[in-house]
Amino acid sequence: MTRFQVTIDCADPDRLARFWAGALGYKPEDPPAGFATWKEYWRDVGVPEEELDDRVDSIVDPEGTGPRIWFQQVPESKTVKNRLHFDVRASGGRGLPPEMRREQVRAEVDRLVGAGATVLRVLDEPGIDHYAVTMHDPEGNEFCVT
Repeated sequence: MTRFQVTIDCADPDRLARFWAGALGYKPEDPPAGFATWKEYWRDVGVPEEELDDRVDSIVDPEGTGPRIWFQQVPESKTVKNRLHFDVRASGGRGLPPEMRREQVRAEVDRLVGAGATVLRVLDEPGIDHYAVTMHDPEGNEFCVT
């Protein structure tokens, strides 16, 4: 099996890492064995003191099954629509009645809005057994709640 991480370019790694940890049920990544903090680790490998801080920039699935996600600080801002996005699956699946799935998606949308996301549009066309909400994370990256 090929292991991979997802890297997200951003302006504020700590803010996005904490948002997505909450959104996905992930947790901030622990420092390497033998180090109490990432700052201690980076100092040990020679990162200059003025570049050290205690911000979170990577998150991991506490179960160890999902990919590591690293939030890479970049100088340029987001300018176009994402070519890749997360789908946060909150509906419970097609085995549930449509209205129950909508309620669960709405509840997750409300939770994520409280964490800093914004609603872009609701995908709910008559006659289609699908309900989803397209959102923006705190830096404007698109994602869906389905």
